[in-house]
Amino acid sequence: MKKFNIRKVLDGLTAASSSSSAAAASLQSGNRENDLIQETLQSEHFQLCKTVRHGFPYQPSSMAFDPVQKILAIGTQSGALRLFGRAGVECFCQHESGSAVIQLEFLVNEGALVSALADDSIHLWNLRQKLPAILHSLKFNRERITFCHLPFQSKWLYVGTERGNIHIVNVESFTLSGYVIMWNKAIELSSKTHPGPVVHISDNPMDEGKLLIGFECGIVVLWDLKSKKADYRYSYDEAIHSVAWHHEGKQFVCSHSDGTLTTWNIRAPAKPAQIITPHGKQPKDGKKPEPCKPILKVEYKTTRAGDPFMILCGGLSYDTVGRRPCLTVMHGKSTAVLEMDYPIVDFLTLCETPYPNDFQEPYAVVVLLEKDLVLIDLAQIGYPIFENPYPLSIHESPVTCCEYFADCPAEVIPALYSEGSRQKRQGFSKKEWPISGGNWGQGTLSFSEMIITGHADGSIKFWDASALMLQVLYKLKTAKVFEKPRSKEEKSSTEIVDEDPFAIQILSWCPESRVLCVAGVSAHVIVYRFSKQEVTTEVVQLLEVRMQCELNEVESPECGGEQASAVSTPGTSSSPQTSLPQSHPSSSSNNSSDGLRDNVPCLKVRSSPLKQSPGYQVELLIQLVWVSGEPPQQITSLTVNSAYGLVAFGSGNGLAVVDYLQKTLLVNVSNAELYGSTDPHHRQPHSPRKTRQPSAGLCDGNDASATPEERCKSPTSGSGSPCNSDEDSKQTFIDKVKSKSRRISKTVANDFGFYSALVRFKAKISRKINMIADHKDDARDNSFSRSRSSSVASIDRESREVISSFYFCDWLSKKSETVAVPSLWVGTSLGSMLAIALTVPSTPEQRMQQPVGVSFCGPVVRLKGGILRMAQLDASGILLPHVYESWYEPNAPEEEREQPRRHRLTSPPSSQENPDCQYAVVCSEKQAKVVALPSQNCVYEHNITETSFVLRADVVTMTTGVAIACFCANGHIMTLSLPSLRPLLDVNYLPLTDMRIARTFCFSNQGQALYLTSPTEIQRITYSQETYDNLQEMLGELFTPVETPEAPNRGFFKGLFGGGAQSLDREDLFGEVAAGKASRSLAQHIPGPGGMEGMKGAASGVVGELARARIALDERGQKLGELEERTAAMMASADSFSKHAHDIMLKCKDKKWYQL
Repeated sequence: MKKFNIRKVLDGLTAASSSSSAAAASLQSGNRENDLIQETLQSEHFQLCKTVRHGFPYQPSSMAFDPVQKILAIGTQSGALRLFGRAGVECFCQHESGSAVIQLEFLVNEGALVSALADDSIHLWNLRQKLPAILHSLKFNRERITFCHLPFQSKWLYVGTERGNIHIVNVESFTLSGYVIMWNKAIELSSKTHPGPVVHISDNPMDEGKLLIGFECGIVVLWDLKSKKADYRYSYDEAIHSVAWHHEGKQFVCSHSDGTLTTWNIRAPAKPAQIITPHGKQPKDGKKPEPCKPILKVEYKTTRAGDPFMILCGGLSYDTVGRRPCLTVMHGKSTAVLEMDYPIVDFLTLCETPYPNDFQEPYAVVVLLEKDLVLIDLAQIGYPIFENPYPLSIHESPVTCCEYFADCPAEVIPALYSEGSRQKRQGFSKKEWPISGGNWGQGTLSFSEMIITGHADGSIKFWDASALMLQVLYKLKTAKVFEKPRSKEEKSSTEIVDEDPFAIQILSWCPESRVLCVAGVSAHVIVYRFSKQEVTTEVVQLLEVRMQCELNEVESPECGGEQASAVSTPGTSSSPQTSLPQSHPSSSSNNSSDGLRDNVPCLKVRSSPLKQSPGYQVELLIQLVWVSGEPPQQITSLTVNSAYGLVAFGSGNGLAVVDYLQKTLLVNVSNAELYGSTDPHHRQPHSPRKTRQPSAGLCDGNDASATPEERCKSPTSGSGSPCNSDEDSKQTFIDKVKSKSRRISKTVANDFGFYSALVRFKAKISRKINMIADHKDDARDNSFSRSRSSSVASIDRESREVISSFYFCDWLSKKSETVAVPSLWVGTSLGSMLAIALTVPSTPEQRMQQPVGVSFCGPVVRLKGGILRMAQLDASGILLPHVYESWYEPNAPEEEREQPRRHRLTSPPSSQENPDCQYAVVCSEKQAKVVALPSQNCVYEHNITETSFVLRADVVTMTTGVAIACFCANGHIMTLSLPSLRPLLDVNYLPLTDMRIARTFCFSNQGQALYLTSPTEIQRITYSQETYDNLQEMLGELFTPVETPEAPNRGFFKGLFGGGAQSLDREDLFGEVAAGKASRSLAQHIPGPGGMEGMKGAASGVVGELARARIALDERGQKLGELEERTAAMMASADSFSKHAHDIMLKCKDKKWYQL
């Protein structure tokens, strides 16, 4: 029977609906053209799911380590779990409640993990599957959980509470035992005060029947589990933070809130055997040392051959103001204080043995910081750190933009890695990374992937993202081009941002030619070329561009008729603008007597020679300059093309095209001049304001009245949380409107969709709080109430149009043309797509001598909403790749330099019946259109959303076709087929609760996508069914069968005289038979999604698992044996019956019937 597929039915319905949405005239002309285009993409080719999460766990709160499996677990304040094995083996899990993870406990070598949350619930995770799942949950109703302890090779979990009681949980069934240690029985009966919450629980390493309980007030109790009473009580005046045993079980150490460590002998509870203050000043007169900061945690580890290690965090003197957080390692008479870059969350000492009653032999310390993970080698002199193999440095400087490149050229990754390997730090430990558990996945992808991140300090990182892994390849520092002020007083008055003036805003990269172009928040663009040779640049090539801020002052092109006519003949050249580029060093600074800044850039360029190592080297620096006291508008769009040697960038004032080979400015026009006489918008000249203050002016395009202190800042500025929720952003925005002076962050220009989201949000807020009467300035009113109507005619007349996207291609601008010509497509925030024809000299020699011709072709098509993405298809519906030149060594001598210029002009076939040979794909915030070229007829049109708007759109290549991938503000991820624009996927995936997601979300080829889910983490997803099917094979395995080390040998005399560790049958004490049942109202058991089989598998060890498998096999063999015996008996019975029947037949053969 054939399987019914509802998706194919939907395909037919959506195809019909999408086709009917186009205009009738367009359909008549398009049906003939597209009948021959067979689309291969169907809805069954798409499936959306998360794949892997990279980066440092955001806001970590707890940590645990399995010493046998060599796996590290980190819990966060948002309820997330990150599990790390060897390099490339990572896993992400999430508690549904989202409560903070306060403690983690491994079932050592069992493939299971217990997590305790701040909502007083504990959960059992099964790690034996590639995607861990919760098997059991237990929710406490009447008491708050403060501490948990799971002894090695035990199935009984001790749970301490805020009331001072201790409950015991069976981790196999996740049920409470009737055995409870009440606080009033543990402390002295004469005590009149409550001891406070339980802060520590541990059993004596040599006697499992003795339980050490630490209360916050400073009381420690040694509890006898069998007799159910306290053996000893130890009291100290200061509060306790942690307790650590000596492995022989005769001493323990407590850390206190006054910075002291007390050592106690278990049989001498009267007073501590020793009191030390590691960082306190010892008075000469024998008085008590001065109090220090609390010692938050202490660990006491012994070695066979030397002195024990005592490792602690905190305890510094109060007079060390401004000192960084420290980890103290005390070994014998030496004390090492190791400073950390961030506050310490937790630390663990890694030891050779998992048994607490043996010499520990510590070899490393894992230190979990707020924003980093550090491993310290205890075995080497100087305590060097291990080189971290995980990609945890994504947030080294806050990420401001991100781009994803799947199916990039294979030779790019080795080239970047070769140069990036020289940038690695030295001085690491020579030992292997000790967290080495798990196994890599067996599956892989056939294409290579790269991620490029731009950061607030001006750095750019290239990452190898192939096969679901992430490894840094190369780091580029763009700030080297500029002079850095030594102090705030030395800052130039022309800077338009207070903090992080070098922050990266937009990236444009050509993988084939390795040309990189970046735009920064200080209105600068830098073009880089990749070289394997080191060079020293005496003077950085600088080009200053003057973009007029007011419409009535915008300079127009000198010749070519661009202003008189909207359409010029393609191929006619226009001379460069009258605003000539300035040489470096700039001599055009013109500060008038009233303090107006004019013709000066925002940042000062480096004046000393710049030594450029192999890798990316500066080719050209472009800076927008101040104009009559007006700061330059921030750059909203950027693209570079290596085949033409051009870079184009736009802002709210207009666009510019620069020839980075000849270092000349080709085009510098306002948005109105792009249209010429066919401008559909009514524009009014804005009169100059009387007083102007520095402003960012990137979001609204006309908002430039902020004070210097309130100018747009990069993502690192401000005192708010780096991960702002939707409610926080709303409240913050209301405050900004009421204060009349705050401005939105500059980084919004990284994505035009993000710009639109903020504009819509501002319009909504401004209507609610009715602030129009308080804001008389027209420009401010426009910026806060910009219309977002779906009708193009209803756009606010005074809204500033912004250049939102670019696309370089070869196209046919006229029906009479047979050869495609180079061109630049321009998309604007008001939905217009315009074209600029380019005349590029054909040979390399002519290219360096003759100028590039420019002519304006006017509007091509209009859409609802701002243009986000443009692409080009050939006559058969195949995506035309962007034109490029292959990489060559730019610093090679002329005689050795190869010129592999492959300026691939598209020459599509044409016919009398169908003159259209190309299709332009245009996607905006509201809709998508496919336009036939050169006739410019719209053949397909699809309204993507009516109630929301698209934040990010990309034309992507799948294994079997081409599609448009869209991410909407309402959280929907959609794909549309090309060229028919049939909806293939529509999933409500991710509500837009954080603007960071809108700014960093990006699609790539082969069904891959990613976004910055937190300030420190990248979440990768796939919308490809093929990747989804192979995901299980590609994911690594956390749990691997490992034999548990043998227990320490007790020795002859200890065995003879009863020494050594004393075992305890906890089942006899805590089981239901002996202890009874716990109160049902105390905690609620919640079965997890793992099922019964998963529960049994997670709660048992390797030996138990193998034993059960062996028993199952034995049972199966026994049953098969019984079946075989029964079969043989039946066959013998059948033979006997056959024989008897034959004998009767022979006996009765010759007899008559009446003789029978």
